[in-house]
Amino acid sequence: MNTLHFTAEATSNGIAERDFTVNGIPGVLWSPESSTDCAPLVLMGHGGGNHKKHPAMAGRARLLVNGCGFHVAVIDAPGHGDRPRTAHDEAEIAALFAARAAGEPEGPIVVRYNDHLAELAVPEYLATLDALQELPEIGTDGPVGFWGINMGTAIGIPFVAAEPRVTAAVFGQHWPHVLADKAKQITIPIEYDMQWDDEHISREEGLALFDAFASKEKSLHVNSGKHKELPRFEADSAVRFFARHLGSAVTSPA
Repeated sequence: MNTLHFTAEATSNGIAERDFTVNGIPGVLWSPESSTDCAPLVLMGHGGGNHKKHPAMAGRARLLVNGCGFHVAVIDAPGHGDRPRTAHDEAEIAALFAARAAGEPEGPIVVRYNDHLAELAVPEYLATLDALQELPEIGTDGPVGFWGINMGTAIGIPFVAAEPRVTAAVFGQHWPHVLADKAKQITIPIEYDMQWDDEHISREEGLALFDAFASKEKSLHVNSGKHKELPRFEADSAVRFFARHLGSAVTSPA
């Protein structure tokens, strides 16, 4: 039995923001302030070193709530946000910083650590989805999407591969190691972002992960620039993507 508790609530500019826990895991749910009918839900995964209310998460949620009338939820990944770090977390973070200081590749450490986090986080996302769908304003029959870049992709791909309720997803900017086999199990519509000049993930690696998805409908969005220079207009594109595929509750263009 998954236990959902709301712990705080605030409203601003037509959006209700509710902090919650599911089985003790902290999360946040953004919803239209005046929503009464069931509406689609988009689950999001935050990036490495960030948290559920990072400005990128809040900004994407605002676009989806105001533009489409959707509900949006994020939970803190293990060792992130309001969750304590374990000795394993500390060791992996130290290894990452050491590699960065030495000018060595970060990818092998990030891939290894993110794979560990995904093993822990996927069951948590499954439980969160179960609990949120018990809310009358979301319900069990509405469509569900997933949006996660970087570490959000590392957690999102195995989650989506295991969860048939998710019917559209936006991923991007991760290595194919470990994830390619899971991506081969995914057949839903996909939008994928990568940076052509990414200093950490090679073009070949980015293209290999995109190619691995078994989806008949998948779009590759490639922009010039380094790893942290993903253009903000890609968020607008993702909102239009979700509006097309989850669009029963679309109220106005983003």
